[in-house]
Amino acid sequence: MRTKTRAPPIKSSAAPVADLYLRRGADRRLRGGHLWVYSNEIDTGRSPLGGFVAGDLVCVRDASGALLGSAYMEPQSLICARMYAPGELCALDQALFQARLTTALAGRTAAFQTPCYRLVYGDSDTLPGLVVDRFGDYLVVQFNNEGIERYRDCLVAALIAQLQPRGILLRGDSRSRREQGLPGGAEVVYGEVPEQVPLEENGVRFLAPVHGGQKTGWFYDHRMSRARLAPWVAGKSVLDVYSYIGGWGVQAAAFGAQAVCCLDSSAQALEGVMVNAELNGLQDTVTTLRGSAPETMAALRTQGRQFDVVILDPPAFIQRRKDLKKGITAYRRINELGLHLLRPGGLLVSGSCSMHLSRADLMAAMQQAAVRAGCQLRVVEQGAQGPDHPIHPAIPETEYLKAIFARRV
Repeated sequence: MRTKTRAPPIKSSAAPVADLYLRRGADRRLRGGHLWVYSNEIDTGRSPLGGFVAGDLVCVRDASGALLGSAYMEPQSLICARMYAPGELCALDQALFQARLTTALAGRTAAFQTPCYRLVYGDSDTLPGLVVDRFGDYLVVQFNNEGIERYRDCLVAALIAQLQPRGILLRGDSRSRREQGLPGGAEVVYGEVPEQVPLEENGVRFLAPVHGGQKTGWFYDHRMSRARLAPWVAGKSVLDVYSYIGGWGVQAAAFGAQAVCCLDSSAQALEGVMVNAELNGLQDTVTTLRGSAPETMAALRTQGRQFDVVILDPPAFIQRRKDLKKGITAYRRINELGLHLLRPGGLLVSGSCSMHLSRADLMAAMQQAAVRAGCQLRVVEQGAQGPDHPIHPAIPETEYLKAIFARRV
């Protein structure tokens, strides 16, 4: 991995000091509300990208010089600038972070009774490149590019002033950071943060491994779909595939499932499943099975195992648009395996967190799986990301999550 020369962090108030001019006609998307500026949209004669480093603040202007807003630079990336203040000239400082946090917090507290949610969802909260998950008194922060990371001190100060948390943890192991050659790891930057922090979702208690677990330690995005399990699982047998620490499976047990089997390839994740099952007094209902999902599901079929409910919540099979065809095949295969384990009349819950996979493509993959499995499906419910992952109407990239509930008929 190549070594990068990193710009120093911003310690105090910073305002745009340079102009970034767009080519003629390149302003249309930004005027429509999008926040991304692509490198091929820049008038490099007036604004040479080599004159900027990651995190530099600029006034984005159209070809005539009219102000479009304030942005921070990522000059080495295809998305070379990200707007944090459309239509305004303003600093990226603690005051702005606190204003954005106030707005984000109002949306979350209106939707959720307990302080467990994604507090900041990047572009949708006009803080591009930033994720903040809240676990009660603890916060887990992800800076997904070098530009926004330069404002770490301002953000941490704003979070402390706004929420008075007991601890703030930075997680630096996202895929986007790895692709940019940025350092990873976890660092407590304020107070103390235990290895596992408590959270509550849909009335069920969990411990999230925020230091060493996946992403921020938990996936809040499927919360609303997990709540909809309740009427479908009472008295039923459930297979939770790609279970991680039991977000779906433990909630299914809490909603009255007779037996739940959580399947994952990670021994650490499955230990988390049982910790969370015991936390809710469900250790006699929940069991675990370790192995590769396709191989283990095929083995279960050979054994003649069947379930009333099969939940498929895989990692993103499609990371880039060029992987779409291969990824659709992967979704079709895993759904076919799931259907072979599903009793007639049972429920298949098929999820996808691949942004490049449309809902229609997922449904088509499920239908192809049904044909190959020799059965029929009827979609009875559909789910999407919750209100703590709001969708920006001008930025389709902010909508990524799908969940389809289908009965085998």
